[in-house]
Amino acid sequence: MTGAPDRGAAALPSDDPQRRVLHDEVHARPPARLVTPERITHLALRVDAQDRDREARRIAELAAHLGAPVPAPDASYVWLDGGDLRVKWERHTEFTGLTFFRRVGGDAPPGATALDLVPRGFLASMPGETLVAVHVDVRRSGPQDCDDAITTYGDTAVVGSRVGDGAASALTDFRIGDDGFSRIQVLDHALGERQAGRYVQRLCEIETYRMMALLAFPLAREVAAALTAAEARLARLIERMIGPGEADEPRLLDELTRLAAEIERSEAASRFRFGAAAAYYRIVRQRIAELREARLPRVQTIEEFMDRRLAPAMATCESVARRQDELSARIARASQLLRTRVEVALERQNQELLASMNRRAKMQFRLQRTVEGLSVAAITYYGAGLVGYLAKAAGALGLHVQPELAAGVAVPVIALVVWRALRRLHRELARE
Repeated sequence: MTGAPDRGAAALPSDDPQRRVLHDEVHARPPARLVTPERITHLALRVDAQDRDREARRIAELAAHLGAPVPAPDASYVWLDGGDLRVKWERHTEFTGLTFFRRVGGDAPPGATALDLVPRGFLASMPGETLVAVHVDVRRSGPQDCDDAITTYGDTAVVGSRVGDGAASALTDFRIGDDGFSRIQVLDHALGERQAGRYVQRLCEIETYRMMALLAFPLAREVAAALTAAEARLARLIERMIGPGEADEPRLLDELTRLAAEIERSEAASRFRFGAAAAYYRIVRQRIAELREARLPRVQTIEEFMDRRLAPAMATCESVARRQDELSARIARASQLLRTRVEVALERQNQELLASMNRRAKMQFRLQRTVEGLSVAAITYYGAGLVGYLAKAAGALGLHVQPELAAGVAVPVIALVVWRALRRLHRELARE
């Protein structure tokens, strides 16, 4: 007889506190579904930590305006669906991403953007500074229409390619226009709704992470100039180390220590920026690979453009970071070498001091022996005198004792007793 399955037997132990969070992470921030034609505007804002609360209030106000649920105060990702206008808000570690989506008809004017539906003054009230602002125009088009789209960029060099194994074409010039926005055209040849959302998201991320990676480039130039000066200082210090007197070594060590502190301070200030730039650059490379580009006639691909423009800047940042590490190691080696010389000099001085103390101890020992000899003689002298007085006293009592003879006989006895007592005292002190 077959009964119902015993579900109690399949009950699991209690969940790990992080299970749901970790599981849902791979599903977080999914790409939007796009129905061609669409107009998208993507912004990346650098917002200070103290302005995060004000940013959250502005997003809550936008949600109320669109009739969407107000996000939680601690939310880092929000999707606001207002019908004609949809908004995706993402809070990242160093920037905030705002993407506006607007479905348009085939007769929409070329200048229409998603921001036309955003409440007036909303963007101006957002905290932070704009790092990326790009308009994306997604429209249905045949592969043969790419030439007409290229001509809309005028005399500027166009960058683009077929993407998604020929399902679409992407064109841009990576330039900021007079309105403060750069422009990307996505010609939809045969994209699905989810597929279109993924490719638009990748194109926006390429532009965003490219700019985030380049934040390290001006810093790399400043640090490179400082490193050149520091390397020259180190070369001069090493030259002075070749033949300095012992009196100069502590001063050289102090200068090396000060130089090492300056380099460590510079490295601490730039380490995060250079590390972040390398991470952002890896994301850019990954997103480009995910486009699966195929060349368009007479147009360089996005990968070629990044290899020619972005890769050298990232190589400069990497080179400066490596120079910092190498210079820090060279200063450490020079400091260790000089510190060893100072320690050797100190050990030599200590040895000379110990030798001097040893000589003094020997002199004191000899002087002590001399004093002890004099002490034996003095004690013997006074002891013999006492024996003489005793002999005189005995003669006065009628005993036949000659004082001179008694004193003379007592001298060697007293001297031997005193000498033996001092030797015994020395042995006792030596044992202790």
